[in-house]
Amino acid sequence: MRSRIGVFVGNLLFAAVCCGAGPFFLAVGYSAWDEDPGWGWPAALAAFGAAVSVMIPVSAIIATRQEFPRITRRDRLKGGGFPYRDDTFVLWAPSSQQGSAQARLMRADVLEAALVRYNPDGESTFTTHVGNYTPDEFTPLIGLRLRVHDSEETDPAHGTDGTAYFEVTGEWRVPSVCLSAITAGRLVVLVEPTAPGARRAVRPEWPRSALLAGTRTSRLIDLEGRSAELTRRSGRQLQQMRISREAGSVAMTGDTIDLRQLDPYTAARYAALADRDRACPEEQAPVSEPGEETRRLADQLPGETGEFGWVGRRWSRRGGVLVRARFLEMRGRTTFQDHGPVLDTVLRIQPADGTPPFDAARRLTVPMNYLTVLHRTKEVVLVVSPNGRSYVVDWARTNLLAGVTAAGVIAPDGTELPVAGRPELIWALMNLLASQGLSVTTPVLDLRKRRLSRVADMVTRVVLDHADPRTCA
Repeated sequence: MRSRIGVFVGNLLFAAVCCGAGPFFLAVGYSAWDEDPGWGWPAALAAFGAAVSVMIPVSAIIATRQEFPRITRRDRLKGGGFPYRDDTFVLWAPSSQQGSAQARLMRADVLEAALVRYNPDGESTFTTHVGNYTPDEFTPLIGLRLRVHDSEETDPAHGTDGTAYFEVTGEWRVPSVCLSAITAGRLVVLVEPTAPGARRAVRPEWPRSALLAGTRTSRLIDLEGRSAELTRRSGRQLQQMRISREAGSVAMTGDTIDLRQLDPYTAARYAALADRDRACPEEQAPVSEPGEETRRLADQLPGETGEFGWVGRRWSRRGGVLVRARFLEMRGRTTFQDHGPVLDTVLRIQPADGTPPFDAARRLTVPMNYLTVLHRTKEVVLVVSPNGRSYVVDWARTNLLAGVTAAGVIAPDGTELPVAGRPELIWALMNLLASQGLSVTTPVLDLRKRRLSRVADMVTRVVLDHADPRTCA
């Protein structure tokens, strides 16, 4: 992980090369003005050179803040932050085409997914587009095989559970903030009416898919002021989406629909759904539908490779620590990098000293491979400065903790210890290595290496203390 000073020096050198004419004109203008004082062309040339020269450090500072994901006091939200619960996640995604009025919303299960093309030509620089749209070059093209459920059809094939469905394959541009819906395996699609025997026209609805997949949390406040949790209640959510579409959309405040703010007819339809659900509650759908290995995109998309993390010895000796934070909100923008979109985010950070958590708003480039698992976790790992005043997002550690990259530990005798899919154990190992000043810039902690031999017993003890409950009797 690069240091902020290293990023600043690199940007300063780049700015100096791009604006190198500034100091030259300043020197020439000053030399000419020294020989012929006055407000003629020498003074104008010197002023122009001075203005360009000042842009060198200014542009370096601006670029460093944009590139280096550091959170400081200036990013903290005033007044205690958002009134969001800790398990809230609000996602603002680019809207999809609405289709014709006769098109119907249906659920589709993702059977297979594969990256077809993603080849932006930005060379990791920041690229900003004018207008509220997502350009194709920064939107991955994904090949999907879908099973579209439609119990109202009269002549499709039928599944073993009695529901009707048909399958469709195609290639679609998927907004990067909605990639987790594919990994979760649940989409909302618009199906256009067609003549009998013709191929059905299917168009995924990506923001609604993120909601159905459970990436975005969902709640409802009924007419009596009671709150109900709807996250991953896919059947009821799909019915609500149909009502919303017929009504011309229903606004969500954060992640909540308040029936007291709707027109009486739409509110009554929502309330009828709520009454039926109270009489016969719907179980939550799984976090991810079966067969996730056939639609895993994290290994095919760009982003940081997960690792146990680099540790600066000076940082470790002075008391630097790691903490976890959680995304409360993500909002898409029109700026992109090759390995991920630039998003306006809100994080809830738990300080290491035990003080109450605080919310911070920060514009971050979020790796695309992390976005594919956003339905499972919204946590990130932060590196805290020794004085506790700044926090740096560590995407390499974050991706290992999130399971984007599988973690591994090899014992001194060569046996592999079970750590994959156990985030609390991985978190404990990261903190152990950080406290000992040991860098492991790979996803595998190999205790057979000489420099790691002094922590082999401690690592083994941590693994045993975090025994996998699945292996316990």
